[in-house]
Amino acid sequence: MDYILVINGKPDGPFTVEELKQKRIKPTDFVRTDDMDDYKEAHELPELRELFGFRKQIISPQYFGTFDQRATACIIDWFIISAVFVVLTFIVVALTGNVIARALISGSLLVVIPTAYFIYHVIMECSAKQGTYGKQILKIRVTDLEGNRITASKAITRNLAKVLSILTLFIGYLTAYFNKKQQCLHDMIAETLIVKDRLNY
Repeated sequence: MDYILVINGKPDGPFTVEELKQKRIKPTDFVRTDDMDDYKEAHELPELRELFGFRKQIISPQYFGTFDQRATACIIDWFIISAVFVVLTFIVVALTGNVIARALISGSLLVVIPTAYFIYHVIMECSAKQGTYGKQILKIRVTDLEGNRITASKAITRNLAKVLSILTLFIGYLTAYFNKKQQCLHDMIAETLIVKDRLNY
C-alpha cells in the first residue's frame, strides 16, 4: 500500500513503506492512502504502528464543526427524510379512496417523519461514515471526546438528549457558541463532538 505523506505542510508521494522508512517517518506525521477520506497521524494507523513500532497516542480533536455547518446539515437531512415520506404518502393517498383513511395517513406524517429522522440519525452517526448525508456533504462527523467512532448506545443518547436542547427553547443548541469544543447541550450529555477534517487538500 502506498501513502501520501505531508512534508513541510504539503502532501508528497505516494511512498511505499520502505520509502517511508528512508524518510524516517514519525508517529505524528500526517499520512493518507487512496481509500482514506482524511489525513491521519501515522500512529493512528494499525499497520504503521505494527511496522514502525509506534504507540497509539490519544489526541483530542482540535477542529470542530461550526453552528452554521450543523444547522445546514440539519436542514438537508430534514429535507431528505421529509421528501421521502411525503412522496410515499402522496402515492398511498392517491391510491386510497376512503376520505378518513386519507386523513389518517396524511396525519401520520407528524409521527412518522420525526421517528424516521431519529432512527436515521442514530444509524448514520454510529456507522463508518460517522454522520448523516447532510453532515457528509458539509464534511463534518460525530465522534466521541477522543475523535473515535461512537457506539449505537451513545448515538441513541445523543439524539434523545436533543429533546432537552429543544425544551430549553433551543438554548441547548446555542451553547455551541459558548464553549471551545462547540458542543450543544445534547453533545455534552452524550459526551460527543462534531468535528471537521484537519487537512483537506
